[in-house]
Amino acid sequence: MSDPVILANRISDWAAKKPDLDILTFVSIDADGSFVEEHRSYQQLWNNGQRLAAWLRERGMRKGDAFGILMENHPEFVDLMVASSILGSIFVPIDPRSKGDKLKYMLDFAGCKGVVAADYALARVAELWAGRDENWILSLTAGPGDCVQSILDGPLPSPQLEVASSDAEEPMQMLYTSGTTGDPKAILSAHSRFAAVPVIGQVLGLTENDRPYTGLSLTHANAQIVTLGSILIMGLPGVISRRFTKSRLWDIARHFGCTWFNLLGGMTTAIYADPPKDNDRDNPVRIILSAGMPGAIWESFEKRFDLKLAEFYGAAEGGLTFNPAGAGPVGSCGMAPPFLELKILDEDDNECAAGEAGEICFRNADGSVPEVAYFRNPEASAEKTCGGWLRMGDIGHVDEDGWLYFDYRKGGGVRRNGDFINTATVEKVLSQIDGVDDVFVYGVPFPGMAPGEKELVAAIVIADGASFDGQEIFRVCREKLEPNFVPSFYQVVAEIPKTASEKPQERFLLEAFDTAAGNIFSAASREETG
Repeated sequence: MSDPVILANRISDWAAKKPDLDILTFVSIDADGSFVEEHRSYQQLWNNGQRLAAWLRERGMRKGDAFGILMENHPEFVDLMVASSILGSIFVPIDPRSKGDKLKYMLDFAGCKGVVAADYALARVAELWAGRDENWILSLTAGPGDCVQSILDGPLPSPQLEVASSDAEEPMQMLYTSGTTGDPKAILSAHSRFAAVPVIGQVLGLTENDRPYTGLSLTHANAQIVTLGSILIMGLPGVISRRFTKSRLWDIARHFGCTWFNLLGGMTTAIYADPPKDNDRDNPVRIILSAGMPGAIWESFEKRFDLKLAEFYGAAEGGLTFNPAGAGPVGSCGMAPPFLELKILDEDDNECAAGEAGEICFRNADGSVPEVAYFRNPEASAEKTCGGWLRMGDIGHVDEDGWLYFDYRKGGGVRRNGDFINTATVEKVLSQIDGVDDVFVYGVPFPGMAPGEKELVAAIVIADGASFDGQEIFRVCREKLEPNFVPSFYQVVAEIPKTASEKPQERFLLEAFDTAAGNIFSAASREETG
């Protein structure tokens, strides 16, 4: 009997019951501001998955082999997920903004035999893999050879392929962490992760009348498990934007009748920061699931947009809490679901008292530790679950009633718009700019930001005889870094304060940081990102 948790089996089952149900609507914004729609029914997902699985098999892909997906939220992303599930391969979703050494590392470390890349990311992959005939590259729509679109326009394989994925605990995909220190780690994520979707839907109060929406990237677990999972597994017709767009968010919700969507980090603050409009309350949304909604604007946000807020906390490795709409206190990210146990532990693994900050930790309700499998990194896997607890690397506390509050990220890294930034990557780019003698990148919290979120600041020492050109430095950063990695402020200092062991002393830079001071320069006109 086929395991219903396997994505391909679930799509096959739905295709037999409701083949023509328009389950997925993808929307992008045209140059004139109009909506461009693409659709997928369950039957289309199954047929497209079959076509792509057959092409992958012709290229030598077999069960357990890995390939990369480098694109924004196109419908073909989901087609490829289904194809990989049919074939039993492992797909590796990668942020399409990735470039250079970081992109090369992620493709090579995962052992990707090939990459399916959108046309706007194709040149970067081709440059990295030039002369490597053993690796294949498949474009989304560009010719003249094979591309995804030409495959989808072709015939179905005859006979159709059997679903090779059989064990729900086998890896379905490889998800990269943000890599706050050193190279990012790769999480082997099993098919069974989708089994939690009905539980999530029940906790969040989703009904058959809801229409979910997301503009979050499908390269992250949040959009995949919470939103796409609710759509595909629960059978709730949903809408997905090619990328997050703050300016058209409410227009999309109104146009498509979306009743539920989720936001991360600074997105909530950015939306609230927009000037109020007369039609703010004129929308069909009843619940927003957020991660990091600032308590200071929580109730005002609900009132302004006439909706309810739910809050959650979690990570791709596991661990999960929910604060359903109207259930818990404002500012709390919730309680653990019935299948998990939450504890706040101090440095000696003693349980912290209510109100006392410590590391957020989870284990299964039966006392066992959730399995974490970092690819080719057993030491990191063991460290993540040492002592019988899944250790989140975040500091938080619970109140007297057990509601969790996130305080800040433990150790290095800066959380910005829901992502953890590897500051070393930013420092490397800045240090290579002519005239920059020394640099240290850190985070500064600003009033009204989501809990744990910070703006990125680059402290820069200018070489003797050189001049500071803020616009040129910003231009280089925008050219060589992903948008979320570009600093918002540049702090020009005579020297980076350091310890005897040459470790930068961030606290002195924080003390000296003053936006009114003449040595602080703001990087204006940052691109909207999602």
